[in-house]
Formats: sequence, structure tokens, C-alpha cells
Amino acid sequence: MTSLARWCSRWRFAVLGGWIVALVALAVVTLSAGTAFTDSTNLPDSEPAKAYSLLAQGSSADTEQGTIAWRTTGAGIDDDAVQRRITAMLDEVAALPGVESVVSPYGKAGAAQISAGSDTAYAIVVLDRDADTGPIIEAASDAAGGTVAVTTGGAAFTEQPGASHGTEAVGILAALAILLLVFRSGWAAALPIVTGLVGVAASLLLVMLGSHVVDLAATSLTMGALIGLGVGIDYALFIVNRYRKAVQGGASGPDAIAKSLDTSGRAVAFAGATVIVALLGMRVVNLGILTGMSQAAAVTVAFTVAAAITLLPALLAILGPRVLPRSARLSQPAGGFLTRFSRPVHRAGFAERWAALVQRAPLRLGSLAVVVIVALALPVTALRVGDADASSDPAGTSSHAYYEMMSQGFGDGFDATLLLVSPTPGTAFTALVKRLPSVPGVASVKAVPAQNGIAVATVTPATSAQTAETSDLVATLRNDVIPASGAEVYVGGTTATSIDLSGALMSKLPLYLGLIALLGFLLLAVAFRSLLVPLVGAISNVATIAVGLGVVTAIFQWGWGTELLGVGTGAPVMYLIPVLIVGIMFGLSMDYQVFLVSRMHEEWTHTHDNHRAVRTGVAETAVVIAAAATIMLSVFASFGFSGERIVSMIGIGLAIAVLVDALVVRLTLIPALMTLLGRANWYFPRWADKLTPKVSIEGPAPAETRDPVTVG
Repeated sequence: MTSLARWCSRWRFAVLGGWIVALVALAVVTLSAGTAFTDSTNLPDSEPAKAYSLLAQGSSADTEQGTIAWRTTGAGIDDDAVQRRITAMLDEVAALPGVESVVSPYGKAGAAQISAGSDTAYAIVVLDRDADTGPIIEAASDAAGGTVAVTTGGAAFTEQPGASHGTEAVGILAALAILLLVFRSGWAAALPIVTGLVGVAASLLLVMLGSHVVDLAATSLTMGALIGLGVGIDYALFIVNRYRKAVQGGASGPDAIAKSLDTSGRAVAFAGATVIVALLGMRVVNLGILTGMSQAAAVTVAFTVAAAITLLPALLAILGPRVLPRSARLSQPAGGFLTRFSRPVHRAGFAERWAALVQRAPLRLGSLAVVVIVALALPVTALRVGDADASSDPAGTSSHAYYEMMSQGFGDGFDATLLLVSPTPGTAFTALVKRLPSVPGVASVKAVPAQNGIAVATVTPATSAQTAETSDLVATLRNDVIPASGAEVYVGGTTATSIDLSGALMSKLPLYLGLIALLGFLLLAVAFRSLLVPLVGAISNVATIAVGLGVVTAIFQWGWGTELLGVGTGAPVMYLIPVLIVGIMFGLSMDYQVFLVSRMHEEWTHTHDNHRAVRTGVAETAVVIAAAATIMLSVFASFGFSGERIVSMIGIGLAIAVLVDALVVRLTLIPALMTLLGRANWYFPRWADKLTPKVSIEGPAPAETRDPVTVG
């Protein structure tokens, strides 16, 4: 790291120019190539996948279906004036490019699409997957007015979550304010922001290009920005903080840069590597779109680490003493670079007093920390994963208005249709269709004429897609009703796909959690050559993950504050969220554990005094860890107000988990436990020491070791 630091310092303008050229080149190529994001979430070898495969054999059309619904007030749904207005609108829609067909309720084929009792009706619109839905929505809106209310919904008209809408700017401004308070220097505060933004911008441009090669959802950009900004700013913060300490200790500019990179820079590289490994480990769940999202986030973290250990040293070399507070610069003597600060006056601050307090009462404060963690994590025992439907969307949105209109006219399960697909049409399938209306939870059944040897029936549940009753109905059909019929039938549809994805991901979550816990133990054992330190770290990481999932359950499933976030009411937790929070939070927890314990380990190697090592580690890292956690809280929380449920879940869950991890786990529970454990923290068997590779994240050991100092 020293050689890299000195090279970047010496060739600072070349390094800065290289990053600028790379950004411009990536931007030009991305603008030329465009993007190719996809929202496909099919699970391989699942029943819905087999059903869709059979349907594809029966039809070569690549189409999707949407709904135009309307309701009348003060006039009948079949009133002549209403029919003329709606029929004219439907004829206009049918003539639009990309529209394959329109099934009107005023024709024989759509007779079942009218609910006279509620004066509600709908038309089915079949269109090409790449068709522009804007003109259709506009035509439907123009038909509304007077006694007729019109809305659109269904798969074709559902707006998929995309990139963020600029809410991260609020988080960046909050991070800048926090950095100004910590560093008391505009330049020092700006450096972590600039470094983080450059790393994130370069990585997201590369992710856009990667969408042509790997299946990536548009939310991958938001994921990358959320994680990249948080860790990128934090990584740069740790390096800048170490640089300032070295300068105030009397080091020259190049020496201070080299020292900061050889200590905090090593920790940044190690921490970044753990985050990347944890993200790439999501591949074990075997879901293409999730794997793509994790790969995009891993690329972003890699770029932020690269910016922190190359661009940041170059910027530090360019700015020199300007990263210090104005008072320090004014006191600088003419003959040297801040030599007056080679002997700073020591004053015990809050961090030292807190460290002393924890060590005076480790059992009481440690127990209090455990109570807080358990209380926040407890809701995770009620976690239910699934896909939120329009019934939980915010009131006043078009999707919620569509749900209310259709549910009053055609039941809650109108948009949770299940597809029963059979490659062997015959008497068994016909008998099954006749029996289905008597199955509890089934509202209606409609058989479709067999095409190319493929039989299809649609089953409308009595409940909405996100309810447990609908999940139970799918299980009943698969486990009891269909096997008893003797027919070969696959249950598909959007609702069944969501249920299967939820079950598949949750079944692999314990494996993933176990793998990353083991990974965390091994990485910390290699870094600190200890058994208890990595064990405590791995267990505390799992505790922090439980806090994140517990917070998400309470807020988004139970609905404790969802309306304040603008995401509607309580609903099942999106099936991607648990896996994402496990992977991301593991990496972030490892970051703080590495930065805290590396300073403790550094002091332990100097003094072999555990009490002093724990106290020094907390005293010298508490402020910067607290500042870093507050910055992450600001960045993540800003995404929580994006208005997109999945993005809000990730943002709020990570924001609260990071704050608890830093203040409760790392700065309270860990030092309390390490104080109680004493010298046993650093025990490492000789046989393990011989087998473990030598990795130093604190830099080369000093030539001489200081005598142990007893701390009272």
C-alpha cells in the first residue's frame, strides 16, 4: 500500500486525469449503447416456469395483457351513452400500434366482464411486450368524465420500479453536513463525497453497459447507488481521518498519505473485499435477477474501494494542508508542514470517557445492549415473505384506484388469477375444471379451448394475491386437488410465481446466512489471529442482520409507519429483501468490526494489555465509526423516502440496522464482551497459526515493541 500511496501522490494529476478520462469514456459508450434492463424473475424448474413453457408451445405470440376498467355513477353501466363513449375509446385503443386485440364487455366474448350490481366493467387489452402503453393510458383517461370513471391496471400497465428519483441527494447533503461537523474543514468534508460519487458514477455506467450481457433489473442502479454511496463515503472518511492524524502528528504530506493508506487503506481494502464476497455469495439462491443485482452492487463497491485507494491519495496530495481546520492552517509555521502539531495536547473526549464507562460496567452495559438488540429483532419471528399487490399501494395512486374499482365489482382476487396448464387435455382435466368451483377459496373458474394439445383453465381466488389464504389455495391445488384428479397439470401465473419464488428464496436463506457467518469467522480469524474475536464478530453480525429484518417486518409488514414513507399500507415483505439485507448488512457489519478491532489489535501487539487495547480501540475509532454510521443512516434513509416499496424497505432496514450496529453492537456490546473475556480474546492455537496465511490490515509491525502499560 505504501508504494501505491507514494505513486498516486507523486503522479497526482495523472491519476486525477485518468479517472476523469475513464468517466467520460464510459459515459460516451453508455449513451451510444443504451441499456437492456429486464424484470424477468422466473425460477428455473418451477411449476410456473413449466406452465409458461407449455403456453409458449401453444402460442408463438410474445404478448402481455392489461385491463381498462370503468365505473358509472348516476347512470347504468350498460347505458347507451356510456356504451357509445367507451366503445369509441376501445376502438381507438385497438387501432394503436402494438395492440393485438381488445375484448369489450359489450360483445359476446366479454359478457362476463360486466358487474351490473356495482356498475363496473372492464376490457381486456392484449398487446406486444414492447408496445408503448402511454397512448393507451391517455386514450382511457380522455374517456373519463361526468358519470364515468376510467382507470387502467394489470401486468401490461404496471410500472416497474426503476432507478432512484434523486432522493439520494438529500442523503448526500446530510452526509456533507456531518463531515463538516467532524472535520471542521470544507475541503476535508468534500473529499469523501467526491470520492464516493466518482466511484459510484463510474460503476453505474459500467452496470448500464453490463445490462447487455447479464440479466439486470433497473433497480440494480438504485441498489448500486445506495450501497456504493454509503460505503464509498465511509471508506474515504476513514482514510482522510487517518491522514489528518498523521499530519497533526508531524508527518510530511507524502508520508502522511503513505501512512494513512498503509493502515486505514488496508482496512478499507479488506472490508471492501468482504462486502464483495458477501454480495457475490447471493448466487447460492440461484435466482438470475438477484444474482445480477448482487453483481452490480459488488462492482459498485469495487469501484468505491479503487477510488478510495487511488483517487483519494491524489486529491490529498493536491490539497495538502487545506484538509485541516482553518485554525490549524493559520498556526502553521513558515519553515515546516504543521510541525507545531507534532506534539498535540491530549484532552480526554467523549469517546475516551465512553470507553472507560463501558469497561467500568461491562456486564450491565453489555446486557442493556443485548436487550435493545433482542427487542428490535423480535418482529422477525413473524416475517412473511411475498409480493405486495395493489391493495397495499398508497391511497390516491392509479394502481390503488384500479384495485378498489375492480375488487368491488369482481372480488378481491380478480388480479390474482392462477393458470392451470396441462399437456394432456382429456376427461381428467375436464373433470378437474368442473370440481374446482367447489374448492374453498375459489371464486370462479374459466376453461380456455385447447390449442396445439395444450389445455388451459384460469382460476380466480376469492382473496387478493398477497394474502396467506391465496398461498394456501395454491398449496391445496398442488398437493390435494390436482393429484386426486389424475391429470398432469402445472399451476402458474404471476401469483403462483411469486409464491414459489418466496418459498425457494426463504428455503435457501439459512444456507446463505450460515455460509456468510462462517466466512466472517474465517476472515476475522485470518486478520486478527484469534478464535474468540471472530466468533463474537460472526455472532454479532447475525444479530445485526436480525435487527434489520425485524425493523423491516414491523414497519412494512405490520404497517408501522408505511404511510409516512409514502408506500401505502402493510403487506408481506418482498421476497428479495431478506436475502439482500443479509448480504449487504453482513458486509457493512464486517466493515465496522474490522475498523474497530484492527485498532485494538494494533494496540495489543504493542502492549499485550487487553484492557488498554480495548479502551484505545474504542477511544480512537468511536467518533469516526459514529460519524460513518450517521452518514450511512442519512444516505440509506434518503432512499427510504423514494416512494418505491422495495427500495424503501432496503433503505430503512439498512439505515436502522447500521445505526444499531455501530452504536449498540460495535461501540457497546463488543468492547463490553472483550473486556469481560480479557486476554482470552487473543488466544490462537500454534497449529492454527502455522496454517493461517499472514495478512496484516494494520500495516507492517513496528521494529520495536513498546513495554506493556497497565491501565487502571
